Formats: sequence, C-alpha cells, structure tokens
Amino acid sequence: MAIQIIKNQGIFEIKGNIVAENATSLQHHFEKLLTKTDKIIVCIDKVKKIDASGVLTLTKLFKNAMKNNKIFYVIGKENKKINTAFGKVSYLLKSDFV
Repeated sequence: MAIQIIKNQGIFEIKGNIVAENATSLQHHFEKLLTKTDKIIVCIDKVKKIDASGVLTLTKLFKNAMKNNKIFYVIGKENKKINTAFGKVSYLLKSDFV
C-alpha cells in the first residue's frame, strides 16, 4: 500500500502503512525537509500498520533531528493499532496536542 503524506496546518499527516517497502523513501523525504526547517511534526493517527522498519525509521529521524538541534515530534499516541509497536522507543510518541 502506498503511503500518503499531507501537510495540514504545519503538521505532516501520514496515511497508510509505514513498513519496510516505504520506510527508506519516508526517511529521505523527512531528512530533506529537516535541512530546510527546524521543526517537523508528524501525525501517525491515520497509520494502519507500522513494522520494525517503520519504527526504526522514525527513531532515526528523531535522533538525527536532536543531533542537529532540530525538533521532530511524532504525535499519535492515541492510535492503539500502532502505539504498541514502539515498545522501548515509545518516548517518541507524543500526545495529540502540541
């Protein structure tokens, strides 16, 4: 399934699945954006499925942003379908208010 990223009021909403097949392109997309901006907020409320690659990709983006003094928020803690996938890195998920 293709992934869709929509910018809505400064928040990047991801629809679809964040899985191995699209994790690399997702990472490149946000890495490019991080070179142009200091703050990225990603909403995963509409993500149906995330696998280990997807979690790893979001973790890498978060760590890269921190290393470069940038902000990378992932909101969508209320999405029960995917929040359990984060396990030890659940600190990445913020509540849906920013």
